[in-house]
Amino acid sequence: MDRFKICFLAAIFSLIQLGFAFYLPGSYPHKYEVGDYLNVKVNSLTSIETEMPFSYYSLPFCQPSEGIKDSAENLGELLMGDRIENSPYRFKMFKNESEIFLCQTEKLSGDGFKLLKKRIDEMYQVNPMLDNLPAIRYTKKDGYVLRWTGYPVGIKVQDVYYVFNHLKFKVLVHKYEEAANVARVMGTGDAAEVIPTMGKSKDSDVPGYMVVGFEVVPCSFAHNADSTKKLKMYERYTTPIKCDSTSVSMSVKEGQSIVFSYEVSFEESDIKWPSRWDAYLKMEGSKVHWFSILNSLMVITFLAGIVLVIFLRTVRRDLTRYEELDKEAQAQMNEELSGWKLVVGDVFRAPSNPSLLCVMVGDGVQILGMAVVTILFAALGFMSPASRGTLITGMLFFYMILGIAAGYVAVRLWRTIGCGEHRGWMSVAWKAACFFPGIAFLILTTLNFLLWGSHSTGAIPFSLFVILILLWFCISVPLTLIGGYFGARAPHIEFPVRTNQIPREIPAQKYPSWLLVLGAGTLPFGTLFIELFFIMSSIWMGRVYYVFGFLFVVMILLVVVCAEVSLVLTYMHLCVEDYKWWWKSFFASGSVAIYIFIYSINYLVFDLKNLSGPVSATLYLGYSLFMVLAIMLATGTVGFLSSFWFVHYLFSSVKLD
Repeated sequence: MDRFKICFLAAIFSLIQLGFAFYLPGSYPHKYEVGDYLNVKVNSLTSIETEMPFSYYSLPFCQPSEGIKDSAENLGELLMGDRIENSPYRFKMFKNESEIFLCQTEKLSGDGFKLLKKRIDEMYQVNPMLDNLPAIRYTKKDGYVLRWTGYPVGIKVQDVYYVFNHLKFKVLVHKYEEAANVARVMGTGDAAEVIPTMGKSKDSDVPGYMVVGFEVVPCSFAHNADSTKKLKMYERYTTPIKCDSTSVSMSVKEGQSIVFSYEVSFEESDIKWPSRWDAYLKMEGSKVHWFSILNSLMVITFLAGIVLVIFLRTVRRDLTRYEELDKEAQAQMNEELSGWKLVVGDVFRAPSNPSLLCVMVGDGVQILGMAVVTILFAALGFMSPASRGTLITGMLFFYMILGIAAGYVAVRLWRTIGCGEHRGWMSVAWKAACFFPGIAFLILTTLNFLLWGSHSTGAIPFSLFVILILLWFCISVPLTLIGGYFGARAPHIEFPVRTNQIPREIPAQKYPSWLLVLGAGTLPFGTLFIELFFIMSSIWMGRVYYVFGFLFVVMILLVVVCAEVSLVLTYMHLCVEDYKWWWKSFFASGSVAIYIFIYSINYLVFDLKNLSGPVSATLYLGYSLFMVLAIMLATGTVGFLSSFWFVHYLFSSVKLD
């Protein structure tokens, strides 16, 4: 019950905090005076081979004397599987220490030994943090310096397992610079209490420092177990410890205990507080982003220019030619109509499954709006990687708020298709509120059972499940119904031409129309696939994704291309007298999701080839399916709305009886 209360309060606080304030990178420095304690925290153990996080204390590591305590968690952290806990590692500001004894574990049992070997084989990483900064590790390979966050649990050399039991920390600090009216933080950033500074504080004359860097070098050192029996935590080890990251000596054996130790050094750095995340965000691929965007932009602009010029000239020529004729000539021309003009009495005939189409378009508007707003806020710096979980929390918050838009669009489209009929709007609004969240809930529940069975911290706690259901039915559903109410009251869009009672027979086509619809998704995919690699690497390879400005530009290009592709395809179908354009316009642009899913399988086979076990592969494919469904609804909605506007504009420009 206490867990439920904590999760519920964390969820509500996260959403309220997101609604009224955002974390601006570098705006909340913490001042540490010389001698103040710095406490290291630990996140879940992670691996790119299994994609299943586990608790740090699931392995035989030293535990803090005051007991294990969870840090304040927001909703996004819980959904991402982050479990931040305290650790026994602690430093004193600007006090170098070496050969610090931490603890000697109990003798490894058979099960404990097997689990430790398994985690080493699966390349699990330990993720310590100091002042909200993840530990960074530098390695050299082929003359290049590689950056990693965290350090491996251990290593296997010639069938012998070694554990990294000695850590060499380096803390980079910068002199504290206090300015008037700048918020100070009393805390580490996980549960920060913000105090506005109206003037000069009492302790402003006391020299202080800010943490601007946190580095770690893991070592495997064979301690003398007999000499550590009488040592207590934080006492100095009796003999010098040589930390050599290129050699290993602490082998792991069943029935043997492990001794842990550490050392820490402080170094004053020129790095300022706002720039302390630069080491994590340095990405040599930034030129690739610019090249891919400029290349896509030129190709898309060129193709769109050709398509639009030909397309607009053709339509305009037909309309201008028709309008210049007198009434007798128009009547004669009506008898000789061909192409899109022949389907004037059927073009607005209601599609099959109209309620499903309305629901999918409404949910697509909601997802697209959430994506645009979230990426825009992230691009402006309101969702820094320093504030873990904010991105997921923001997406959930904006998705619930935009339920109003989903209900409004779905119900108004339903009334438009029904020529103003009010009946059934409540059912459509309910379906819009439950369609996509219901499918997502089903997928996530299935995957969660797999994580529960593996005892992974990535499993969503049952209490959080209850909270998500409450947020769904107490906030999202009512807002969607409110949007549906306004959609029912709004005037429906009137069709410019009448629909015949008897449907027109569609001529036999030379090629299957659905084949053309499925092929249309290749062009939108071409604008997205390079950026998709970076996004997939961020999700599955543990890399920090921060180039939301690039992503926002790519999203705008994607929306434009989806609209153009769907619009052109709709015109092509109308020209061959195929008036069933409603669903085809949706899937013409929505078919990009098929290619994204194929790309996801390709990424699994070639980039995540080390992914081990059927459970990990099932998790990957399940989350990919969830992502692809959301993309299909968003892109399909763009294509449908653009085609609807075009068809309405086309047939309102000319009156054919």
